[in-house]
Amino acid sequence: MRTGLIAKKMGMTRFFTDQGTHVPITVLHVNQCQVVSVKTLEQHGYTAVQLGWGNARPNRTSKSLRGHFAKSKVEPKQRVVEFRVSTDAMLEVGDEVTAGHFVAGQKVDVVGTTIGKGFAGGMKRHNFSGLEASHGVSISHRSHGSTGNSQDPGKVWKGKKMAGQMGNTRSTIQNLEIFSTDSDRGLILVKGSVPGSKGGYVLISDARKYPAHEGAPFPAALKAVSNNFEDGLQDKSISAENEGVVDSKNEESSPS
Repeated sequence: MRTGLIAKKMGMTRFFTDQGTHVPITVLHVNQCQVVSVKTLEQHGYTAVQLGWGNARPNRTSKSLRGHFAKSKVEPKQRVVEFRVSTDAMLEVGDEVTAGHFVAGQKVDVVGTTIGKGFAGGMKRHNFSGLEASHGVSISHRSHGSTGNSQDPGKVWKGKKMAGQMGNTRSTIQNLEIFSTDSDRGLILVKGSVPGSKGGYVLISDARKYPAHEGAPFPAALKAVSNNFEDGLQDKSISAENEGVVDSKNEESSPS
């Protein structure tokens, strides 16, 4: 079982196939999705990977989180989420997972928080038909009607469908298909809609009801990290060689 990814919903667009059919697309952005911490079977009793999305300002991060990030030697993150993984799919602290973690045609599950609608009545929230427009009904045409019972049990059952807050709940959409990915720009294009508003965070993971995709990288698609110290030495050596070439040319061109 591989780790999932944290992404931000950028909005929706559409693509047209060669046959002219219209495909609705949701654009998700993966920004510096880095491993912050790991959970091992020996220390914690289960295996998991804690990922962070996007860099945050240290002055806008709590003191406890700053210590958590400092221990892992990573920059503070805007959002931190833990994903359960199998033992062979563990990652190291500091690894950065790219959008290439998923491939085109793969089935995924997306978790997000639905758009909040505020307080809604029974007709809008539960699709009730309402009361009749006549025959003695006055004023309360859109009410949900009776909610109680007779003398036994003489109460309103728990979970009764009534008016109340609508939306702003955790929702999971299963078996969505990846349309394409762009690792350079950190974009994941998903067919169809995903829960949440524009700018909201969603969690993407491999579909539980489908077998593992053959083309998906295992254990994850990691960003290649170069050694800055060695690169700097190499750049200095190249510049020194160029300076030597320039000096030799100047000596040859100078009059004796």
